[in-house]
Amino acid sequence: MVRRFGLIHAAALNMTNMIGIGPFITIPLLMSALGGPQAMLGWLVALVIVISDSMVWSELGAAMPGSGGSFGYLRQGYGAETVGRLMGFLFVWQFVLSGPLEIASGYIGFSQYLGYLWKGITARQTILVVTIIGLANLALLYRRIKSIATITVALWIGTIVTVIVVVVTGARHFDPRVAFDFPPGAFTFSLGFLLGLGAASRIGVYDYLGYYDVCYIGDEVANPGRVIPRSILISTALVAVIYLAINLSIIGVVPWRDFVPAASRPQSKFIVSLFMERMYGPGVATMFTAMVLWTAFGSVFALLLGYSRVPYAAAKDGYFFKVFARLHPSQGFPNVSLVVLGVLSILAGFVSLGMVIDALITTRILVQFIGQIGAVTLLRRRAPDMPRPYRMWLYPLPSLVALLGWIFIFATTPPTVVAFGLGALVLGAVCFGAWSWKGRTWPFEARRLAA
Repeated sequence: MVRRFGLIHAAALNMTNMIGIGPFITIPLLMSALGGPQAMLGWLVALVIVISDSMVWSELGAAMPGSGGSFGYLRQGYGAETVGRLMGFLFVWQFVLSGPLEIASGYIGFSQYLGYLWKGITARQTILVVTIIGLANLALLYRRIKSIATITVALWIGTIVTVIVVVVTGARHFDPRVAFDFPPGAFTFSLGFLLGLGAASRIGVYDYLGYYDVCYIGDEVANPGRVIPRSILISTALVAVIYLAINLSIIGVVPWRDFVPAASRPQSKFIVSLFMERMYGPGVATMFTAMVLWTAFGSVFALLLGYSRVPYAAAKDGYFFKVFARLHPSQGFPNVSLVVLGVLSILAGFVSLGMVIDALITTRILVQFIGQIGAVTLLRRRAPDMPRPYRMWLYPLPSLVALLGWIFIFATTPPTVVAFGLGALVLGAVCFGAWSWKGRTWPFEARRLAA
């Protein structure tokens, strides 16, 4: 492939996926996690974890700049034809579950903001909206997309304009007394505070997801040893500033007590629309809500388009179920992978946003995030002479910080969600065993030869 992505293009790609509907739907959940603006601590914890983890991605991406990202790193780190085969399968397996959860968060965000325009929308009507939007997204993508760049740019423009309007409005009307109105005992350390901090950190990590996207197109990046690490770190830093500005813009105008706890405050579902209404009236708020809906649909369109290619690519290379390698007979796109992820996304949209975010982050932690930390360590030991254009600063400190951070987030997750994550992992391992047995591949091929 032609290496056409420079530093600016790579950073823009990451930021395009990092800034979607997330900042407009998670502020009430973030503030509810600790019951006030002290929840921003969780956002800072997430930033520390993400920056540390970005160094893991940077070293792997610079050393192995091919397409596939985690799929390739896990295979090479653990042995391409042995344990790496299991790790690659489990990555795609969890991706088939976590990808739809991420897309579903966009569907849920769309239905929540539609509630500002559709007064009194019921739970049943919300499910209907999620289903219709999901099917419309699937229908638009059920064809060969020839103008991906044009579509992505058009959708990205809507996102940027929306963000700029919020930040500029918030800066003009910011009131620090409203923003930093801490409740009594806000920073009293306790088990409840620790669990709340974990919940806020999960939401923060959700908002940052996508800081590594350039790694999935590594073979299209010019000078990847330099561009990949810098684009990851630059995009993470810039998005951190943008998210901080958005969060402070909202809570510096709308008192946090007006939308906390989110579960009992219906207006929390469209907090940015409420923000605009207080500043400019319902007319402007209605137009702004339409922009948020545009942003929400743009994010789910781009996610489903990109994510549907991951199981297809793995299956085509013989590392996942063969059915996912099927292409549409006339249009030539991965129709099975698209439909499976599209339908799962709709079904995931029927549960609460908080549950979706918790399940999404928990599912990815064990195999992808912690698994890659192990891959970096193993490659340092097994292949010390491997060319590494970028070497992790202060190794292994960033790896340890990221590892402890992921363990903290996982340990503070509700038990039912942890059970879901572990159950999905065990089921994936069982499916890998059955699939390998049928195909007589590792570990059963080795045993057969030995016999």
